[in-house]
Amino acid sequence: SIAKLEVKGYKSRQEDLDMLYTMMGIKKGSMYTPKRIEEAKKSLLKALERDGHIYSVVEADIEKINENSVAVTFQVNKGDEVIIQKVNYNGAKSLDDDDFESVCANKEIDMFPWFFGQNEGELKLEELEFDHLRIRELYLNEGFLDVKVKEPFLKADFNVNDAVLDFFIEEGIQYKVGDIKIYLDASIRDPKELYPELKLKKEKIFNIAKLRKDVKFIKTEVADKGYAFAEVKYDIKKHEDNATADIVYNVLPGEKVYINDVIISGNTRTLDRVIRRNVYLAPHDLYSETDYKDSIGKLKRSGFFEDVIIDKKKVTNDKMDLLVSVKETTTGNLILGGGYGSYDGFIVNASVNDKNIFGSGLDLGFSVDLSSKKSNFNIALKNPAIFDSKYSGSISVYNNEHEYDETDDEDDHTTKSKGLTIGAGKYITRYINAGATYEFSDIDDNYPSNPAENDKYNLSSITPYIRFNNTDDYFVPRKGFDALATVEYAGLGGEAKFIKNKLNLKYYHGLEDMLDYDMIFRYRTSLGYLINNGYLKESESFYLGGPRTLRGYESYAFGPDGDDYVLKQMFANSFEFSMPLAGSKLRWELFYDYGMIGEDSFTDIKKSGYGVQISWYSPMGPIQFIFAEALNADPGDETSNFEFQLGGKF
Repeated sequence: SIAKLEVKGYKSRQEDLDMLYTMMGIKKGSMYTPKRIEEAKKSLLKALERDGHIYSVVEADIEKINENSVAVTFQVNKGDEVIIQKVNYNGAKSLDDDDFESVCANKEIDMFPWFFGQNEGELKLEELEFDHLRIRELYLNEGFLDVKVKEPFLKADFNVNDAVLDFFIEEGIQYKVGDIKIYLDASIRDPKELYPELKLKKEKIFNIAKLRKDVKFIKTEVADKGYAFAEVKYDIKKHEDNATADIVYNVLPGEKVYINDVIISGNTRTLDRVIRRNVYLAPHDLYSETDYKDSIGKLKRSGFFEDVIIDKKKVTNDKMDLLVSVKETTTGNLILGGGYGSYDGFIVNASVNDKNIFGSGLDLGFSVDLSSKKSNFNIALKNPAIFDSKYSGSISVYNNEHEYDETDDEDDHTTKSKGLTIGAGKYITRYINAGATYEFSDIDDNYPSNPAENDKYNLSSITPYIRFNNTDDYFVPRKGFDALATVEYAGLGGEAKFIKNKLNLKYYHGLEDMLDYDMIFRYRTSLGYLINNGYLKESESFYLGGPRTLRGYESYAFGPDGDDYVLKQMFANSFEFSMPLAGSKLRWELFYDYGMIGEDSFTDIKKSGYGVQISWYSPMGPIQFIFAEALNADPGDETSNFEFQLGGKF
C-alpha cells in the first residue's frame, strides 16, 4: 500500500493538495499498482495544463519502505505559462471589451501586467470552455435573447508561449420586457400582490439574472405558505417586430408540507436544546421557506459553529424531516498578551471567556487589563435565552483604576471606579432585540497634588437599548446590518447627571458574485453625543484612537486633558475590503479610518488613517495584526504604526 504520498514542485497548501489527490484518484492507504501511478500522472498533467502550464513533465519516484508499503513522490517540472497577447470579440457591436473582461477568466495581457489590478494574460485552459458561456450570460443580462456565442478558437505559438484568442458572436436584437403574467391559485397567494415586487419591469431592458431572482422570489412566497416542493416554471415569448418579450410564470404548488422531525447532528458539546431554540421550525409546524433560511442565519450568528447545513428530506408528499448538521468551532478564549505604548508603558492583558460554557449557550468571562497607567478587572455572565425563551439577561462586576497625565503636571490624578451592571432584554422580532441595563458605580477622583479637588461620587444610570442584526455569520459576515442604539440616563439617585447617546452601525456586502472573488466590503460607524444635566466628569468623556475607532493612532490618543474638559461629541467610521490570504482562517484587509471629536463640536479634532490588517481566526479566538499609517498627524499626536488586537472583530 501507499504509506507516504507527496507532490513536489506544484501546490503547497494542504487544502489544494487534498483536492489534487482526489482528482488524481490516489491517497494514503491506496493499494500500489504501476497502472494507478500512471493514471495519477496523466491526471496531474491535465491539472497543470488547465492552469496554463504547457509541456510540463511529471516523474514518479517509488521508494520501498518495507515489504508491505511504499512511498510515492511525484516530481513536477512545470512548463512555461502561455500568455494571451490578444483577445478578439468578433461580431461584438453593442458591448465593449471591458464588459467581456469583467466576466471572462481568460484575458489579454495589459500594458503594465505587474501593476495591481492589471491582467497578466496567463492562459487558463480549465476555464476556457466556460468563457463563451459567460459571454452569452452577459448578453442575456443585457436583453439579447437571440445571442449566439461559439466556442473560442485559440491559436498558440509554443516557441514563444504566446497566444491569440478569438470569440465569434452573433448578437441579435435587444429586447425589452413586455407583459408579465403569473398563473397562481389566488387562494394560496394573490398574484396581484407579487407584481410590484418583481425585479423585471415592463418596458425595461430584459435581464436573465433578474428573471431568475423573480422565480426565486415567487417560489419563496409560495413556500412560505407551506408548499415546500413548489415549482415555478417560466416561458419567454419574443416579439421581434417590436423587440419585446412577454414573461409567463406558471406556479405548480404541490401539497402543503409539515415538519415531521428536526434531527440534529455534529454537536459534541453544544446541547440539542440550544440548537433547537434557534431553529424556527419544529415538528408539526407548517413549512416556511423564510423560517428555513432564517434558522440557518440565526445558528451562524450565534458564533458557536464554523458551519451550519440544514437539509430537507422528503418523507411523504406532505411531510419532511429537517436534518440540522453543525460543525462546532472554538467558543472559549484563553488570552495572555502584552505590549508597550508611549502613554501606558508596558501593558499586560489576560482574559478567560467562553460564550457557550458547557454547551449551554451561557457567556461567562473574566478579564484583567494592567499597565503603568491603569488596572481593570471585570467578570460578566450573559444568558441570551433565559429558559430557552426570547428573554435575555446579564450581570457584570468591575473594579477599574486609571491614572491621567494632564497637560499641567500639578493636575495629574487617578480615577477609581467599582460597580456592577444588570441587564435584561427581549427579542421583539428575529432580527430586533431591545432591553435595558442598570449600572451603579462608586467613583473616586483623587488629586495627590491638590487634595482639595478630590471628588467622590456615585453613578446610577439606566441604559435602554435596541439592536438590529441580520448578518449571516458571527466572525466573517458577508451580508447584512448590525446596528445598536443606546441612551444612558444618569441621575437615578447618584450625583452624576448626564445623558449619553451612542449609535453603532456595521454593514457587510460580499462582492463574490460581482468579481468572482471572495472580497467583502465592510463599513463601520460610531456616533456619540453627551448632554450635561448638571454633573459630568471627564471619566465619561468620549475617546478617539486605536483599533476600534481610528487606526494609525494609539488607543485613547484623543481624549480629555484636565480641568473637567469632556469631549462630548464623537464620530468615527471605517471602510474595509477584506480578502482571503490562506484558507478560510486567514484574511487580510485594506482599510481607511476617519474620525472627529470635540467638546461642543464634532469638528474640533479631525483625523484619519489607513493601512493593512491581517486577521487570523485562531483556535484561541480572532487575532488582528494592524499595520497603519496616520494621514494627518500633528506634532505631539500619539501615533501607532503597529498594533495587535485579541478577541476583537470588525
